[in-house]
Amino acid sequence: MEAEMDEPRLTHVDSSGDARMVDVSGKQPTRRAARAGARVWMAPATMRLFEQRALPKGDVLAVAKVAGIMAAKRTSELVPLCHPLALTQVDLTFTVVGSESRVDIECLASTEDRTGVEMEALTGAAVAAITIYDMCKAVDRGMVIGDIRLLEKTGGKEDYVRPDDAAAFAPSSTSLGGVGSAPTVATDPGAAFIAAPGKVVAVNISEAKGERKKPVAEVFLQPEHGIRGDAHAGSWHRQVSLLAQESIDKMTAQGLDVGPGDFAENVTVSGVEVAVLPLGTTLELGEALVEVTQIGKECHTRCAIYQQAGDCVMPREGIFVRVLKGGRVVPGDPVKVRAWGLGGLSFGEHGSLGERADS
Repeated sequence: MEAEMDEPRLTHVDSSGDARMVDVSGKQPTRRAARAGARVWMAPATMRLFEQRALPKGDVLAVAKVAGIMAAKRTSELVPLCHPLALTQVDLTFTVVGSESRVDIECLASTEDRTGVEMEALTGAAVAAITIYDMCKAVDRGMVIGDIRLLEKTGGKEDYVRPDDAAAFAPSSTSLGGVGSAPTVATDPGAAFIAAPGKVVAVNISEAKGERKKPVAEVFLQPEHGIRGDAHAGSWHRQVSLLAQESIDKMTAQGLDVGPGDFAENVTVSGVEVAVLPLGTTLELGEALVEVTQIGKECHTRCAIYQQAGDCVMPREGIFVRVLKGGRVVPGDPVKVRAWGLGGLSFGEHGSLGERADS
């Protein structure tokens, strides 16, 4: 029986399973504080306008801060079972991560009351994020709001610090210094959507389309053109093709004698699941910078690659990119996601960012 009493339970549900507002009349008022975070991802072009303060609705962060404060004060009107609290402070800070086209939001709420202010901090951060979306949506409806989470709370029965966010937020001006214990410093994990670096396995070219490409020692990517000397280069959206070595490995496991270049991909990579990268994602390939413009493609006929290999994984799991910044790429170079795209997952020519037909 004692073990059962120690088990976690939902305080907003009574013994009959009905929702209830918790009675806190027996508690003494104490100093309580909470910090919550949220993030907004946007397209690189939107981030440039954001940083230049050139968006049509004006000062994005000034409006978002006021909105977050107002929302935190009205949390009990938005979340049905929250207690109305007399907040002693609400503050919001913003960190603009231009290299990842992201805005990090942090909301601090504090009070001297009988219950905590976690929901007020979360509500403030969430509404600030929504406000950033509203301020920028005229130029970018593909923005993504996420990572809404409690970072830290002090006061009440126990303190809490979110372990994998402690380092990222401990030095900020809204830390809970003087309210309970200071957060433990740990390694900042970075954005949740930024994948760990992979590597280039092979670089491949061909003199004609529809045939296997041959691995070479190095390639040079030319901006808005593609790989010098490759048949697929040109002023269109499918300048360079990528395929994961893991996709090729699935074909070899089925008994096919295939390797890098056999599916007509220009760059064979490993450690990056390229088929799940949304349109607009920017990748660092060695010295070059590219942008995902098409995911997969439609095979209208059984090409020479299919006839030679017996199957073709490229239409299902390959991607196409255009070159934003040129440079040399060799096997062993790192492959890094610089900024996560916001275009969603689309397959075939109808889901591409280009205008030329997928032939």
